[in-house]
Amino acid sequence: MVTLKHWSLLSLLSFGLMSAVGGIGNQAAASFPSSTPNFFTPSIQSMAQSAAIAQSASGAKSTILKSGSFVPGEHPTQGTARIISQNGKNFLELDQTFKTSEMGPDLVVILHRSSNVLASTKPPAYPLKTGDYVLLAPLQKFSGAQRYAIPANVNLANYQSAAIWCRKFNATFGAAKLN
Repeated sequence: MVTLKHWSLLSLLSFGLMSAVGGIGNQAAASFPSSTPNFFTPSIQSMAQSAAIAQSASGAKSTILKSGSFVPGEHPTQGTARIISQNGKNFLELDQTFKTSEMGPDLVVILHRSSNVLASTKPPAYPLKTGDYVLLAPLQKFSGAQRYAIPANVNLANYQSAAIWCRKFNATFGAAKLN
């Protein structure tokens, strides 16, 4: 059984390996004309994919509790969000098709009480009110699969949506109703 500690260690090792090999690949690629393919990149990608598969195929059983598709708010946002339960802990996962704008500073991932975040506020920024949401973490990246731990004290029955929110300008980039 892989714990969060083991998963973190595996992630750090994978990152270190990718950085080391990536540095070699970039040096080798720099010595060839730009039309020459970089033969190191596919193997790095394969190693990263293998590490991700090893992490998810570790035998830890997960159950999908809620899921929904993102709709754009102030900026284009797409993909699927889902809340899963794994080993007694809850997580919000954004799938590989997730993508949002890179235009905002201080983007965070939140759970919101409303089933329709965008309808519960006003365009164009779709500002949020304190107390209507719980902040999970800063957005890890603007696109692709990612996972956020949901604190144990969060009652999921009280939260109906996930959203990408710019804390600095109180602007909701996009939201997903979770059913």
